[in-house]
Amino acid sequence: MTDKILTVRMDAYPSDSHKLHRYVGTGGYEALRKALTEMSRDEIVEEVKVSNMRGRGGAGFPTGVKWGFLAPSEPRYLVINCDESEPGTFNDRQLTERDPHQLLEGIVISSYALGVNHAFVYIRGEYPKAARRMQSAVEEAYEAGYLGEDILGSGFSLDVTLHLGGGAYICGEETALLNSLEGRRGEPRLKPPFPAIEGLYGKPTIVNNVESISNIPWITVNGGAAYAAIGPERSAGTKMLSISGHVKEPGNYEIVMGMTWRELIYEIGGGIRDDRALKAWIPGGASAPWFVPDEHLDTLVTIEDVAANGSMIGAGAVVVMDETTNVVAAAHRIVRFFAHESCGQCTPCREGTFWLEAVLKRILNGGGRPEDIDLLLSISDNISPGLVWPPAMTTICPLGPSAVSPVTSITRWFRPEIEAMISMREVAVV
Repeated sequence: MTDKILTVRMDAYPSDSHKLHRYVGTGGYEALRKALTEMSRDEIVEEVKVSNMRGRGGAGFPTGVKWGFLAPSEPRYLVINCDESEPGTFNDRQLTERDPHQLLEGIVISSYALGVNHAFVYIRGEYPKAARRMQSAVEEAYEAGYLGEDILGSGFSLDVTLHLGGGAYICGEETALLNSLEGRRGEPRLKPPFPAIEGLYGKPTIVNNVESISNIPWITVNGGAAYAAIGPERSAGTKMLSISGHVKEPGNYEIVMGMTWRELIYEIGGGIRDDRALKAWIPGGASAPWFVPDEHLDTLVTIEDVAANGSMIGAGAVVVMDETTNVVAAAHRIVRFFAHESCGQCTPCREGTFWLEAVLKRILNGGGRPEDIDLLLSISDNISPGLVWPPAMTTICPLGPSAVSPVTSITRWFRPEIEAMISMREVAVV
């Protein structure tokens, strides 16, 4: 196992890891120096393409390919999505609180490669500590000459602006985030046009995740081929996973993908709390369909293998549930979250998530009816036709279909348990 895991825990960082002197003392900003003095912009983009790094924010689209879509007109913008609001996800929080200069160095290198002179970091409103440390890091970088005019005498200039969100989950969707940055209501835009063509202020914009951009300094120093050589070919590099729930060792772990879920949960996560039986787990955040032990314990932890089994790794939130879990209660909690966070723009999402929550609550409170299971599936089908994965969508963004995932999961894997809850109610009534 030692060749498959790099442990990233809060106590693994020195107390001053967020400070410039510590980062520079461990080789920080040397990648930037190399990029500005030894590499052309096209060479950096090519190294990122060669790395085969897929976006770490959820969609898993190759970062270098995405960069290649950026329209040639100017000005251009780079926006870092740190609106980390997916239930169970907390890896961006650790990166911004404990290693903000690594992200900043990645931002400067990426901006240089993309011809960007103004970058934005959009931070979740509930992350005040991360915001304070990022702002402090930005100020240190300006003072040291890593930001601002004529960086390291290269002639390249860059300004970085931090923006604190207002606590809306929907702003994690890239076009809703751009609306919020512009001071408008945070709701998704119709695509096309895509942000790389018409994004922030109507100009070409690349929106990347914190973890993705934090990998750029390493790729710059070591080369894209070295990064691509880590792990499976199509799931190259390392991935941070936030493991929570009923495990003995919850936390953030940076892994090389390719291990099994059995290894991840029982060796890295330490096994199930109180040595209970594993009942189910969510492999990629609240919006992902659930996995169960009989079917998926020996499935490989890769983007492709998880997708082939009808789910996704997403942003890396692994939520583990033991045998004591009431699956209806777990699904209701997730659906309630999505219903609350719906921006209300699309009718299937606005109405459908409300009714999914209402029916699940009725079952949970002992008022369920035999026809409620089929009703849940009918509502779900109106949000995501065919109930397939990846979801078919009747909405502008994936929030509505995300609320369908826990419903289809419990009706597929735990239908007898739901029926038993309804039957108990019927017996009580009689």
